[in-house]
Amino acid sequence: MALSFCGSDRGSNAYSVDKGVLDNGCFVDALNLVPHVFLLFITFPILFIGWGSQSSKVQIHHNTWLHFPGHNLRWILTFTLLFVHVCEIAEGIVSNTWMESNHLHLFLPALMGFIAATTSVVYYHNIETANFPKLLLALFIYWILAFITKMIKLWKFAEASLGVQYLRFCITALLVVLYGLLMAVEINVIRVRKYVFFANPQRVKPPEDLQDLGVRFLQPFVNLLSKATYWWMNPLIIGAHKRPIELKKIGKLPIAMRALTNYIRLKDSYEEQRQKTEDPEKSPSIWKSMYRAFGGPILLSSTFRYMADLLGFAGPLCISGIVEHLHNSTEIDRTNKVSNMTFGVFFMSSTELLQNTSVLAVLLFLALVLQRTFLQASYYVTIETGINLRGALLAMIYNKILRLSTSNMSMGEMTLGQINNLVAIETNQLMWFLFLCPNLWAMPVQIIMGVILLYYLLGDSALIGAGVILLLAPVQYLIATKLADTQKSTLDYSTDRLKKTTEILKGIKLLKLYAWENIFCDRVEETRGKELTSLKTFALYTSMSIFMNAAIPIAAVLATFVTHAYIEEVRLSPAKAFASLALFHILVTPLFLLSTVVRFAVKALVSVQKLSEFLQSDEIGDDSWRNGEMYMSLEIGKKFKYHGDVSPHTRICTLNKQLVRAKMKRSYHVHSALCWFVSIILNPVVFVCIGEWVIQVNDGFFTWGSNLSTLTDINIRIPTGQLTMIVGQVGCGKSSLLLAMLGEMQTISGKVYWSNQTPSMESKTDLFCLTREGHSQYQEIDFCKNRYSVAYAAQKSWLLNATVEENITFGSPFNKQRYKAVIDACSLQPDIDLLPFGDQTEIGERVRQDCALGGQRQRICVARALYQNTNIVFLDDPFSALDIHLSDHLMQEGILKFLQDDKRTLVLVTHKLQYLIHADWIIAMKDGSVLREGTLKDIQTHDVELYEHWKTLMNRQDQELEKVLLQTTLERKTLRRAFYSREAKNQIDDEDEGSKEEVEEDDDDNMSTTTSRRSKIQWKMCCRYLSSGGFLMVFLMVSSKLAKHSVMVAIDYWLAAWTSSNPHNQSLIAQVTLFIILCGAGIALCLITSLTVEFLGVAAATNLHHNLLNKIIHAPIRFFDVTPLGQILNRFSADTNIIDQHIPPTLESLTRSTLLCLSAIGVIAFVTPAFLIALVPLAVAFYFIQKYFRVASKDLQDLDDSTQLPLLCHFSETAEGLTTIRAFRHEARFKQRMLELTDTNNTAYLFLSAANRWLEVRTDYLGAVIVLTAAVAAIWSTSQSGLVGLGLTYALTVTNYLNWVVRNLADLEVQMAAVKKVNSFLSTESENYEGSMDVSQVPEDWPQHGEIKIHDLCVRYDTMLKPVLKHVNTHINPGQKVKKKKKDLSKMIKKLFTSAFFFLLYPIYSQFERKIVIDGIDICKLPLQTLRSRLSIILQDPVLFSGSIRLNLDPERTCTDDRLWEALEIAQLKNMVKALPGGLDAVVTEGGENFSVGQRQLFCLARAFVRKSSILIMDEATASIDMATENILQKVVMTAFADRTVVTIAHRVHTILTADLVIVMKRGSIMEYGKPEILMEQEDSLFASFVKADM
Repeated sequence: MALSFCGSDRGSNAYSVDKGVLDNGCFVDALNLVPHVFLLFITFPILFIGWGSQSSKVQIHHNTWLHFPGHNLRWILTFTLLFVHVCEIAEGIVSNTWMESNHLHLFLPALMGFIAATTSVVYYHNIETANFPKLLLALFIYWILAFITKMIKLWKFAEASLGVQYLRFCITALLVVLYGLLMAVEINVIRVRKYVFFANPQRVKPPEDLQDLGVRFLQPFVNLLSKATYWWMNPLIIGAHKRPIELKKIGKLPIAMRALTNYIRLKDSYEEQRQKTEDPEKSPSIWKSMYRAFGGPILLSSTFRYMADLLGFAGPLCISGIVEHLHNSTEIDRTNKVSNMTFGVFFMSSTELLQNTSVLAVLLFLALVLQRTFLQASYYVTIETGINLRGALLAMIYNKILRLSTSNMSMGEMTLGQINNLVAIETNQLMWFLFLCPNLWAMPVQIIMGVILLYYLLGDSALIGAGVILLLAPVQYLIATKLADTQKSTLDYSTDRLKKTTEILKGIKLLKLYAWENIFCDRVEETRGKELTSLKTFALYTSMSIFMNAAIPIAAVLATFVTHAYIEEVRLSPAKAFASLALFHILVTPLFLLSTVVRFAVKALVSVQKLSEFLQSDEIGDDSWRNGEMYMSLEIGKKFKYHGDVSPHTRICTLNKQLVRAKMKRSYHVHSALCWFVSIILNPVVFVCIGEWVIQVNDGFFTWGSNLSTLTDINIRIPTGQLTMIVGQVGCGKSSLLLAMLGEMQTISGKVYWSNQTPSMESKTDLFCLTREGHSQYQEIDFCKNRYSVAYAAQKSWLLNATVEENITFGSPFNKQRYKAVIDACSLQPDIDLLPFGDQTEIGERVRQDCALGGQRQRICVARALYQNTNIVFLDDPFSALDIHLSDHLMQEGILKFLQDDKRTLVLVTHKLQYLIHADWIIAMKDGSVLREGTLKDIQTHDVELYEHWKTLMNRQDQELEKVLLQTTLERKTLRRAFYSREAKNQIDDEDEGSKEEVEEDDDDNMSTTTSRRSKIQWKMCCRYLSSGGFLMVFLMVSSKLAKHSVMVAIDYWLAAWTSSNPHNQSLIAQVTLFIILCGAGIALCLITSLTVEFLGVAAATNLHHNLLNKIIHAPIRFFDVTPLGQILNRFSADTNIIDQHIPPTLESLTRSTLLCLSAIGVIAFVTPAFLIALVPLAVAFYFIQKYFRVASKDLQDLDDSTQLPLLCHFSETAEGLTTIRAFRHEARFKQRMLELTDTNNTAYLFLSAANRWLEVRTDYLGAVIVLTAAVAAIWSTSQSGLVGLGLTYALTVTNYLNWVVRNLADLEVQMAAVKKVNSFLSTESENYEGSMDVSQVPEDWPQHGEIKIHDLCVRYDTMLKPVLKHVNTHINPGQKVKKKKKDLSKMIKKLFTSAFFFLLYPIYSQFERKIVIDGIDICKLPLQTLRSRLSIILQDPVLFSGSIRLNLDPERTCTDDRLWEALEIAQLKNMVKALPGGLDAVVTEGGENFSVGQRQLFCLARAFVRKSSILIMDEATASIDMATENILQKVVMTAFADRTVVTIAHRVHTILTADLVIVMKRGSIMEYGKPEILMEQEDSLFASFVKADM
């Protein structure tokens, strides 16, 4: 056919203008070309020339700066315009096919309009980012011209009586409306920006977020196309392949997404609900508050979801149309279309257009693109809203924690575990519920629409299939409920197993020395067995859930099509069959999600209830008594409800301007410092002087929440600028008195008065403010020195998870001179020198717990109190964890010199009565009351009896001086060994299976090589995991998976063949029977595959944990010294949990998605081989998408995990240190820190979510291209219509599953890291338990006598270390009582016999030149188990295990009750145990926490007595018990073990004077050896000097 713009039909007057120019349709269409050509002519030079010089000079993200109003509306209208132009092009092309010759004017103007519309949006975007609005005049003129030309065309259609029944009229009317709206948008830009026709153009200030280059999350600021496709994520995701994503790279959140902003929104809604509530006791509705604060985005997300779900039905309908028209294809009959000819061209209706298969293919493609775009937009909006809600809830919870009543925590009404659950679980439950929320109202619409369409296609038989699905939906819900219950029980067993494992690891040294490791290993295995039983049940329910999801569509299709074959008169066509098949797959999805949504809804209800109860819990109230007028009843301890913060306006109005004159500069960071400013500056400080007393309590009665008073009739005074000591026996209320003065206790009655005595009320101090960037900003404030914070060191040391320096400065400005003075005063420098990074080493609750032992932790807390520039310092028993030398140093340098020189008021609680002579004022307490108050001289004069009692106690305490150096050096030695362990940890963490390959590549420092290693899936670990599951299970899984998907394809192929075949060629019964057989086989294979995958996971988890436990239990002691306990526990907790519950579903989903995609591509290629040509570029695109995504996803997941832990720890440390934080008045600083941590975690999570959307949008678009390619190939091919339907139905599944292949691949890669970590421990070398002697050769009663000979023994811990015992020779006769005295522990081995036992515990290469003979047998020839089971040892640290007393004394269950009672009687525990419920079967909690430290040590003594070995080693076994009990025990040991060899290591010299033999050691060598009386006679004897020092 010849090409002609107006056509060349016979008898046509296409170029005639006799009736008028505008009455010629071709001329009108040509006129419509003019605006498009004009725009292209004007804009192309501007686009190519550029306008960089016109850009805004403000440093911002230029490509995201949205300057012009109506931006989103413009993009929406432009996209709509493009869609209408596509329809116009399609209508013109199809209409052209009805003409005799080609009429280019039917579609060429529409094509030019499409190009012009695309150009307009590109042109607009570039002008907008360049901020040069004057160039928008070209677009304004274009919209006017296009509007006029389209109006002329519409007018001419109306004149010709063409109405809405014709598609071209509707399209033209739509274009008129769109051009008119775009013209209105342009007019609005001129009105707002005034860039033309106005004298003063509007200056635009860039958004605050975009001025801050630290804001990298640009989703709210980019244009609509970039928002929909996440194009702005490209640099981050592609760049991740070259360099790992770090926190700095993802930057900060925009202000609108920050936790503070969302907290204010939620809190305002919550307070509004409170004000509306008439009953003050009734809790405000959190649901209503959340709806008011976040309801808008949820409604927007729901709208997107509705549109996506409705567009989802376009797929089956288009497939139906394509297959139907291919099945009934006929030649075009032009003879009956003459009546539709106007203006010399054909006009068609929309129905006629939709009968064209090519048009349907394009519509299917566009519908899929739009559907997936709307769906991903819905997901993103809900996720963003959920994250915002979580941030707001966390801020709300934290704000409440800071105001929680102390009695709530101390009385157990609110535990740390409950708070952690609120933070870690309940907020996440609400967040996940919000993610799933749109499904609640989208699912019913989806189900109803699906059933209606099925009924439209199939009639009554569709109701049968829908009924099958609806009937099986409750079964799915039941399975989901059972899954949740089973998961809870699994978690309980897992917690119990982890507790027992932790106990074993903590007491591993004891277990090995007693040869009990296998017994306790069996205990763990027993619990693991219960856990595995629960895991198997969980696997069963999971497999049933997967089975139901896969089998329900098959069952529904089977029931529907078989019923249709017999009850419907009309034969089932391929179009209806495959459209119905696609609809059934759509219908199953919401029903499968229903159970999940309902479960999360129930959990959300429970979470809201818990959150509401927490927010209604008692508060400590405001502390205006300390920051306001002093003469005020101390009501703060009474129970207050959550009434919110006092408004800043109220506080400002109450400012006392004569006392507080703040010179605050206006700056951009004032917003960030608001919390600090309000709490510190705007709270008025009105001081009322009370003479010389800074604090005074009158008639105070205080309680911790019970009806009984903890403190009664308190009348005390604290003198200003002096040292006040509070003394009394344990439990008399000393610490409670401090907390009562701080307002932490509930007040029954009485008043507390605070005063401030400063030389000048005008003296200045520094105010420390946190700016929004987290930097420090110092401003001088003219007000009194005392900021009314109290420097408080609690009795229980509390450290931040921060550096040593940050723990000491605690938010105050760093002053080097002051810092150095405090370090020296607290004698911390020697300890800091041992730390790997000095005072920049992180310490705290979660990091390096063993790096700061009791003494160091206590001194750091005291240093914190000393460093603060406050007038008042409270120290609660700071000497409790310190030896006498350190105590004396701290007292002299820290308290008497440092604090007293500053004339600071100090209140000191102590048991060290020898320091009373330094006190200016003494408060003596007894049983919750003040016994005496005054100076020491006053008490000596008026209460002689009390003074004499103190004098006696002081003399006893002075005798403990000898212990000091021992404790200090021992702590420091432990520190040194702990850090040695950390170095070894790094080596273990970095260990890899492919170490040989990595060594070869060590020289290659190319970044791309590193990242390629990062992006590789650990296939070796996958093989390791699968091999752990067993070859049979792997074979069953692979074969059943392949068989299942083969049968699924066979079912659909038979359906295509059945519906396409001639009904007369085959009998219906044979066709239906084969279809039933195939469906039955498919259902059975669905069950088998789901079971094999899950139980493969259980088998792998069983084997990996069993091997790991046995390797760890039988590892040498050195392994536990160099490997941190936390690292080992992580293998048994987090990593085991991933292997148990996360890898199996990921593996199942990955294999299912991959095989579905492969089978779909195979079917499409079989139906239309031409599809393979298009598959090559699609496969390349898919490869690069998944390659970039997997690397970025792993990095972002790591960032999310790494930022979540500090946030949770901050909540925990705040709850634990609540009294300290409130005493220091640092609530605002901690709030700011919490907001920063929350925002950081939310940033990582949002980027991870955006990365997932980035992937899904691209894979969805790839799937849409696959569908379009398959449809076009099918239309052009000569395949049967049934096979075409089969290919298109499978192409639709690719769209759904393509992104899951990549996401599951990325998840599996992350999860396989757990297998890698576990596998690294499986290569640990076990102890050599075998000896050269057989067990039968060892006499049953060996050792009979207890004779020990040591010949030239040298021992070292490791081949890399120096010997710790050097050429030791000694001989201990049977029955001798040997006492060893230690000297200079920092430079010598801890003890002789324990070191000798390291020979038994370490591999052979750790010793050399050794020989230890016991009763004639060289112990190196004995099997380890035999040797250890024949000896007894009592370690210095008491170790008890949870269970019963019987278990702790005799875990082997070989002793009678009489023997156990005898041992308890020897250990002075018989009466106490008899009083316990259950006696020998009484409960022992974890670590023996229900017994005191002394009682635990006595149980360890009893444990050794039960064994009754001929040799007993006591390693400072009496260090935790008092002297009287120790003397009794020494006598008992001498009596009960009179005929046995006892080796005692002790530092109390007077306890070893009765020994038969004394050994004094120094630096690994024996210095003195002999009887004590002989050594005493030697004047230069070391032992004699010890005895004299102890006298």
